[in-house]
Amino acid sequence: MTASTWTLKGTLMIACNCDYGCPCNVNGRPTTGKCEGGWTWHIESGSYGTTVLDELNFSIFADWPGAIHEGGGQAISFFDERADDSQRRALTELAQGRAGGPWGLFANTYQLEGPDPVPYQVDVANGHSYYRVGDVAELRVEPIRNPVTGSASSLCATTLPTRRSTCASGGAGCRNCSNIPEKSVR
Repeated sequence: MTASTWTLKGTLMIACNCDYGCPCNVNGRPTTGKCEGGWTWHIESGSYGTTVLDELNFSIFADWPGAIHEGGGQAISFFDERADDSQRRALTELAQGRAGGPWGLFANTYQLEGPDPVPYQVDVANGHSYYRVGDVAELRVEPIRNPVTGSASSLCATTLPTRRSTCASGGAGCRNCSNIPEKSVR
């Protein structure tokens, strides 16, 4: 597929194993010393060249041995099984970083497997969004509560299911673990 211009409008749902205020976003060290993160894009409207991508989804889940910018990560990606062949090619170009954008930057920090087609369930709701990516991952988002007043902030807390090998540790982000297949990030 030849590089094309693209545009996406929608919702990006992100979760990682760092504490609130992820230091990786400012080139800091991950809270736990390594980074495990997931990004799911729900495309409300968009295109890659002449290929319409409206209402499709794609995800990347990655595991780095240290900070993201240090590289050496392993990642796996998925796209919406409802995509036709042209849409699958477009979503693959995006996820693999060949179209630039944020994926082009991240592609230099990990070895990527996929993307593979899976069913998605996505509910984008103000402060209470949810997704399920096949049998691979599930995420629920809720507002972060002020520890003093209990009132909800405009920021959201997320829950990222971690790999089976680390799930039992109960580390940050391991509140609603799902059964992630062996093909997931190792």
